Amino acid sequence: MAAMPEMLAELARLAHGAGRIILRVRETGIDVRHKPDTSPVTQADEQSEAFIEAGLTRAFPGVPVIGEELVAAGRAPAPGRRFFLVDPLDGTKEFVAGRDSFSTNIGLVEDGRAVAGVVHAPARGAFFVGGAGLGVWRGTVKAEEAFSADAFRPWEAPRRQGPPRTAAVSFSHLDEKTLAWLKARGITQEKRMGSAWKFSLLLTGEADVYPRFGPTSEWDTAAGQAVLEAAGGRVLLPDGSGPLTYGHHERKFLNPGFIALAPGVELPEEGLGA
Repeated sequence: MAAMPEMLAELARLAHGAGRIILRVRETGIDVRHKPDTSPVTQADEQSEAFIEAGLTRAFPGVPVIGEELVAAGRAPAPGRRFFLVDPLDGTKEFVAGRDSFSTNIGLVEDGRAVAGVVHAPARGAFFVGGAGLGVWRGTVKAEEAFSADAFRPWEAPRRQGPPRTAAVSFSHLDEKTLAWLKARGITQEKRMGSAWKFSLLLTGEADVYPRFGPTSEWDTAAGQAVLEAAGGRVLLPDGSGPLTYGHHERKFLNPGFIALAPGVELPEEGLGA
C-alpha cells in the first residue's frame, strides 16, 4: 500500500498537534471573548492557530499563511499565487457548547484554487486529507496518541447516482434561504452538524449535498473543498457556476455562498440556483 504523500502527512501532523491544544483548553477551562463582529473566540482558537502558523512557516518557508485570527488581528500577509488558509477551530460555538463537531482546517491554495487540505475533528480523532493528483486519505489518531502517518489509508468515496436525497446542513446557522432551497428540490432528509466537518458527510456517503448561502469565510471551506474535489466531488457557486475560488482579499476573504456535491451527485441545471 502506498504511503501518504509527505506534504499531506505534514498538514495532518500539524492539525493533530493543534487538536491537542484545543482539547487541553477544553479540559482546563475555556475563556470566551467576542470579536468586533460578535463571533466568539477563545484561547484555543489563538493558541492552535499560532501552532499551525509556526509549523507551516517552518515546513513551507516563503508560503504565506492566512489564518482567521491573524486576519481578525490585522496581521495577515497578502495572499500570493500560493498560500495557506487556516481555521484552527471551526465551530467555536460547538466547542463552547460542549459538542464534538468542531474541526481544524488547513487548506493550500494555488492560483485561486484549493488544491490540498486536511479536515480534522479533534474530539473524534478523525481525519480526511487529500489533494489534487494526490488522492484522499482517511485516518484516526486520537489526541492522546502519537501522530503516525501509518494510521491513514487511501479513501475512495462512494459515488451516488441521480439527484441528492440527503443534505448536510449547519447545526447553528441553518437559515430560511437554505430551508427553502431544500424544499424546492424535494430534499427532506437532513444531517445537521457544525463546522467544516460537514464535508466529511459527502465523503462517506452520509449526505449528497451541502448548500450554504449564509456567510462563510475562505478559511472555512478551502480544506474541505480540496479534499472533496480530490475525491471527485464539486463545490460550486450558488448559481451553478464554479468552482468556489480563493484569495479574494478585496471582499475580506468572504465566500459568496456555495453548493457542495458528493462524488457522482448531479443537480439539474435549473436546480442549482439559490
